[in-house]
Amino acid sequence: MAGHTGGRRYGRRAVLGLALGAGALPAGSCAAPPAPADTASPEVRRLLERRAAALLGRDRAAFLGVLEPGADGLRDRQEQEFGHLAGVPLASWEYRLTGLDRTGEGLATAQVELRYRIDGYDTLPAVSARLVDLVRRGGRWFVAGERPRQAGEQEIWQQGPVTVVRGSRAVVLGAGQGREQLRGIADVADRAVSAVAAAWTGARDLKEVLLVPPTLDGMGALLGAPAAGYRGIAAVTTGASGGGRRTSADRVIVNPEAYGVLGAAGQEVVLTHETTHVATRTQTTASTPMWLSEGFADWVAYRGGARTAAQIAPELRRTVSRNGPPAALPPDADFGFSQDAQRLAEAYEGGWLACRMIAEESGEAKLLAFYRAVGAHPQREGAVENALNGELGTGPEAFTARWRDYLRAQLG
Repeated sequence: MAGHTGGRRYGRRAVLGLALGAGALPAGSCAAPPAPADTASPEVRRLLERRAAALLGRDRAAFLGVLEPGADGLRDRQEQEFGHLAGVPLASWEYRLTGLDRTGEGLATAQVELRYRIDGYDTLPAVSARLVDLVRRGGRWFVAGERPRQAGEQEIWQQGPVTVVRGSRAVVLGAGQGREQLRGIADVADRAVSAVAAAWTGARDLKEVLLVPPTLDGMGALLGAPAAGYRGIAAVTTGASGGGRRTSADRVIVNPEAYGVLGAAGQEVVLTHETTHVATRTQTTASTPMWLSEGFADWVAYRGGARTAAQIAPELRRTVSRNGPPAALPPDADFGFSQDAQRLAEAYEGGWLACRMIAEESGEAKLLAFYRAVGAHPQREGAVENALNGELGTGPEAFTARWRDYLRAQLG
């Protein structure tokens, strides 16, 4: 939420299926033989394995030794990144080759997934798509350059030397930030993890990794998106899941400019909200509407606090006082970071109050069961309706009417 709560960003993968529109090949026809495998692939894999092993083993000479001879600018940049990573506790670092394109005589571009884990915190690797340019010299392949597949995207170590501050349940990796500031974020993150573990069953062993770039522009680069869209957003969570399991590690990315102007209570709300997204990742699917995922994260963040609904939802309170409650729960479009601040705030507040109503009227266990039931539905259509019927014994129209009455009672 702009100004005082964090947003979230989920990475989604599209799978393209190819079908033969004309059906099966006719009897007696000959399928084209498969293209021969590129014999360079095994060599390139070994090259990437040497590069990864050198970085993981902190062998500077070996890391630089795979670079194109004579490419002094490349060597300087790579040596700088190697130094920026010096203090990062890496449990693993791998380049997984996913494709190889010949771009000229003795030239190629490898499509790779960079996969790395932070020791003691990541159970799965963080994954980013990279392109590695290759050149062949004297019968050997060398690295001639490396860049993100999505233009403008960066890793935290490309923004400066990385300072690492460990908490008991969270670790903060910061660039261009003082250790004292990062320690403060780590302490708040530790409390956030504990708060989420107390509210969400299954989060007992939860740990998280937070990234703090130097500036808002740095946040945009970490997300591979225009920074202006995140102005006023204190933190964002990234990660991916599919089929009921995580497919990459989550990262909470902190906007140092927006986070820094918050008071202690606001900072705790932000990081508890984002940590909830980390904890609920595998239960939050395309079937989950934004009012539920964001409302639930705010419910956890404000759970147990002494502030009233009117204090937490001032924008929606003004609207309810003037015009009465909205006719429907907020649609996904109202949660876009590019929305005006009032609409965005009202969307978050409306989702939070819906979750708060369920917890108060049906119990916290029912709210958790409802959340999981919605996410488990195979598609968006019917997900909320089925979960309302199965877990709360009501339907969409009756639930919306109850929510509108609840808004009048709490905010009117």
